[in-house]
Amino acid sequence: FRCTTNCRVKEIHEITGYEFHDPNLLQQAFTHHSYKEGICPSFERLAFVGDAVLDLFFATDHYSLYPDLDPGKLTRLRAANVDTEKLARVALKHHLHTLLRHDMFLLAAQIEEFEKAVNEYPVHSSGLIDAPKVLADIVESLVGAIYIDSDSSMDTTCKIVKNLLEPIISPASLPTQPVTLLYEICQREKLTLKMRDTWKETGEIEFLIVKEEQEELAVVNNVGRAKYSGKKVIAKNRAALNAYSQIIQMLNHQS
Repeated sequence: FRCTTNCRVKEIHEITGYEFHDPNLLQQAFTHHSYKEGICPSFERLAFVGDAVLDLFFATDHYSLYPDLDPGKLTRLRAANVDTEKLARVALKHHLHTLLRHDMFLLAAQIEEFEKAVNEYPVHSSGLIDAPKVLADIVESLVGAIYIDSDSSMDTTCKIVKNLLEPIISPASLPTQPVTLLYEICQREKLTLKMRDTWKETGEIEFLIVKEEQEELAVVNNVGRAKYSGKKVIAKNRAALNAYSQIIQMLNHQS
């Protein structure tokens, strides 16, 4: 699907309510560097601006909304609202990827896989699924383009961002990372945890419960493993969630 500039202007106006003064900015916002036709610059510079705008918006918005949150929690909340998965979800929700000019043969398959995965996690997966970065880049570049086109108006841009990124993750809906859950329960239950990392060789991460025997660590129980060769952090998060679930079952069985 090749969307014309006029088509792109109309679609973005319907999605955001914003009308571009400079259609060339919008053209650039939806041009990937792989696109070989024409001489339009890619969206990378606009995405750079949009990334900064999003960070500032969420930092100031959360500072005002949640006066009791400490900087650490504010940082985690902001990160959850601007990370690759969250922004990729926004692009998918508004079908922004259909407006992108690119020559990436695998993108359609990656988006299809991502679309299936997000159905399991309505808000955020906390690092369990692999989001195509280009989807997040589209959102950042669109935000950057709106900011530049509006004469660097944060007020105009922030109003659009707030609607575009709904639902915004709040402290109540902020998910806890699986690795954090795992280490917290192990600390509470006085369990010694060890991670076996063979990701480079096998794509697998494994978590073990161990105990000291004659100054050596002996494996008591293999509590969780996951294999995902795409990204190590996803394999680790999936293994951690698996281990956490296994420990919960083990504790319930003991009680």
